[in-house]
Order: sequence, then C-alpha cells, then structure tokens
Amino acid sequence: MCKARVSAKNQIVIPKEVREELGIGPGEEVHFPRVNGHFRIEKVPSLMELRGIWKGAPSFVREHDDRW
Repeated sequence: MCKARVSAKNQIVIPKEVREELGIGPGEEVHFPRVNGHFRIEKVPSLMELRGIWKGAPSFVREHDDRW
C-alpha cells in the first residue's frame, strides 16, 4: 500500500510506484473523479494518446457533422 503525507501547503507527492503504474510524468495532468464516495486518481490522456480513438468506428459516426 502506498501512502503520502500532505505538506503545510496542502500538496502531496505521488509515490513513485503509483506514477510508474499510471505512466505519469512531469508536466502531465491527473484528475480525481469521485466514485462511490471515494476519490480515484486518473491520468488525463494527452492529444497524442487520443490519436486514432475513432479508428474502426462506424462510418456514420465519423462522417456525421453537427456544425451549423
């Protein structure tokens, strides 16, 4: 189990084991969604990590244009 202590400035250091498992590096963002009354830590994917997310989607999804 990993633990972290809150500093006087209300900051924490994410333990190395957690950073490595989530693939978090300097300058990257994380968010803290609430799930069943508890908070989770999740990495916010970069634009490069989202590339190709629609690959293989049905054509009506890729070609649909909601712009006016």
